[in-house]
Amino acid sequence: MAKEKTLFTCNECGGSSPKWLGKCPHCNAWNTLIESVAESSVPAKNRFASLAKTAAVTALADIEASDVERTPTGHDELDRVLGGGIVEGGVVLIGGDPGIGKSTLLLQALDSLQRRWEAAQGAAGKRGAALDMSDAGPPQGAKAPSGGSGPREAGQRGGTLYVTGEESGAQVALRARRLGLDGSKVNVLAEIQLEKILATLDAHRPAVAVIDSIQTVYSEQLTSAPGSVAQVRECAAHLTRAAKASGTAIVLVGHVTKEGALAGPRVLEHMVDTVLYFEGDTHSSFRLIRAIKNRFGAVNEIGVFAMTEKGLKGVSNPSAIFLSQHSEPVPGSCVMVTLEGTRPMLVEIQALVDTGGPSPRRLSVGLDRDRLAMLLAVLHRHAGVACMDQDVFVNAVGGVRITEPAADLAVMLAITSSLRGKALPKGFLAFGEVGLAGEVRPAPRGQERLKEAAKLGFSVAVVPKANMPKKNDKAFEGLTVHGVERIEEAMELARSLT
Repeated sequence: MAKEKTLFTCNECGGSSPKWLGKCPHCNAWNTLIESVAESSVPAKNRFASLAKTAAVTALADIEASDVERTPTGHDELDRVLGGGIVEGGVVLIGGDPGIGKSTLLLQALDSLQRRWEAAQGAAGKRGAALDMSDAGPPQGAKAPSGGSGPREAGQRGGTLYVTGEESGAQVALRARRLGLDGSKVNVLAEIQLEKILATLDAHRPAVAVIDSIQTVYSEQLTSAPGSVAQVRECAAHLTRAAKASGTAIVLVGHVTKEGALAGPRVLEHMVDTVLYFEGDTHSSFRLIRAIKNRFGAVNEIGVFAMTEKGLKGVSNPSAIFLSQHSEPVPGSCVMVTLEGTRPMLVEIQALVDTGGPSPRRLSVGLDRDRLAMLLAVLHRHAGVACMDQDVFVNAVGGVRITEPAADLAVMLAITSSLRGKALPKGFLAFGEVGLAGEVRPAPRGQERLKEAAKLGFSVAVVPKANMPKKNDKAFEGLTVHGVERIEEAMELARSLT
């Protein structure tokens, strides 16, 4: 028997090589080539078929720009991240650590969508019955409108489908009982073979389908194991093509690596319409969903959820999570306003400065450690605050991760407050980017940040001078705003307020 031909596939870019190499010749990533069997049974034209509908060449000005229709999932926080709801024919990829709540949230969303669809079917059935009563009667052989969850007539799409590859149907039903989803009519299919899944999608034509997870699905056309680069790429491509052709919205659940990235080829993220990351500590009750890519909405939007006994519940005011409830102001604490997508959120920055040894430590949680070292150097050079012999610890309360430089001013004020042992005044907040020359640069959408602070009852704000609001603006009543141009001014102003 002839030996099967093997090749080595990169799990970063999907490129292949006939022999093993330490560095991928396509993307230059190290130690990413994995041995697999060469798949000659899949025609090249099917392997690289277009995932979008083709059309003739048309001038951009002649193309009608129309907004896509969205279906709300029943969870406001999830709808916010998706850009308003599920899009017909859209493909969503959601990843996160094991046990963080991906399957729980999607099962809740499917149940809400199924109940809404059944209610719409029932209302349509009542309208049809009323019309029949007004006439002589229905035509002979006519069928009554069906509100069930079984297969529908050709061309009719509706309902939901949950395809589970990691659990049995009984385990999914047990989770539904725990979540209080009694009497749920969500269709469940326990299957991992791609061809059977595609046949079920074609027969039932659901409006929304969840594949949990894409790493467990395999195709008979490929001989490699489920979860391999070739299987994940081909199965995701077929499911995406099916979604675009039928109009069924498909949600793919993806595994993550120990580094926190989505497992499988990187082309998987380029193939889908929306990529969501589920974040949060499994020991905490709060979870964050962050949109990394969204063809139908804004990126970097976040949704905040609280894990309860009845599943995940949306948190309408996430600022309350990220603010510690101190009876009196404490040293080393400063509140800032950060932007996550279109949502301004108030986050408390805490700093602890303590006597260090010959090699002082610099540790930050939720903030960039390298940027912390840079801010300490600017603080010493331009504001005369020396921390070279001190241990400096900085933390963003609530487990939130802040990546924007608008947190610089709040971090530096919190460090100075801890070093001096004097608390900033009650109702105090600050935001702004600090440059290496000591200048305080404006933060984007500063007016929205200040409006959020005024709405939550803050009274004093130190912001870049370019972010100062207009005079006599009633939206900022009760909030005294101080504009600064350099870090020295901010430090002097903080001393005068304390």
